Amino acid sequence: VHRLVTYVFVYEDLVSLTCGAVAIWYFAGSFERNVGTAKHCFLTITFSVLPALLYLLLEPLVSRVWEVGDAKGFLPVAFAMLGVSTTRSRMKTTLIFGCRVPVVLVPWLGLCMAWFIPHASLLGNLCGLLVGEAYGLGYCFCLDFPESVSSKLDRVFPFTLLKRIPGLKYIPGSSAERRASEST
Repeated sequence: VHRLVTYVFVYEDLVSLTCGAVAIWYFAGSFERNVGTAKHCFLTITFSVLPALLYLLLEPLVSRVWEVGDAKGFLPVAFAMLGVSTTRSRMKTTLIFGCRVPVVLVPWLGLCMAWFIPHASLLGNLCGLLVGEAYGLGYCFCLDFPESVSSKLDRVFPFTLLKRIPGLKYIPGSSAERRASEST
């Protein structure tokens, strides 16, 4: 059971660790700015467990047809966050290498690029993307808690401590507080 969360900390080599760190920095940082730190912490744990469960369900089926590597690293969680961000985005197209691409295709293009990362699990990343897309489309509404709960979480122990750490930027749970902190 502990492997449902700890697989995100397993890396085979420096290249996969670097790619995971870039994914964490870029995708998780922008996702945290959209939802707040407290909800981000909850969803990070959720987005590590749900893709792992989906991976465990799909792995016996896929392994009959194709050789499946173990799920390792933070990339499935980053793909889940990217899937949520793109499905909830108001943008219709974006520029990638000078070409206009529909925003909904961006995570799928990223999945194709992640295939070339050494020791990255294509099935694990696909499971993360599917969970993120499902959450973004509202199929996992039971996991979505309101901003009032997030604002209350901002005032309890672990999050009050995070606010006090110098150099760490804490993002409030309320969208009004987030806009106020961004304007300052």
